[in-house]
Amino acid sequence: MFVKFAMAYVVLPGGFGTLDELFEALTLVQTGKTRSMPIILVHAPFWQGLLDWLRDALVANGTIGKNDLDLLRVIDEPQGVVDAIFEHYEKRGFEPSAAEREVLLNL
Repeated sequence: MFVKFAMAYVVLPGGFGTLDELFEALTLVQTGKTRSMPIILVHAPFWQGLLDWLRDALVANGTIGKNDLDLLRVIDEPQGVVDAIFEHYEKRGFEPSAAEREVLLNL
């Protein structure tokens, strides 16, 4: 439910709850059930195994598209995280489009 009100997802190392929220956000963005937003993973060494598995198992078996991996960014520096979020919204604006507002109402 956090995704409904989020402008970005910044995900730090965590356990099952963290993975649950991460995959919920990815699924909703991937399927267009919520608006596009930055999904940023912090601490590259922690996430590398998962990223490898996503590529080697899911993409390789066709259960997600190669472009779906572009929904994720790995950034380790705090200023880089902030810059990525602002860069995303400078291109599209902070306000949701009419279509995105409709989707958010039904989330």
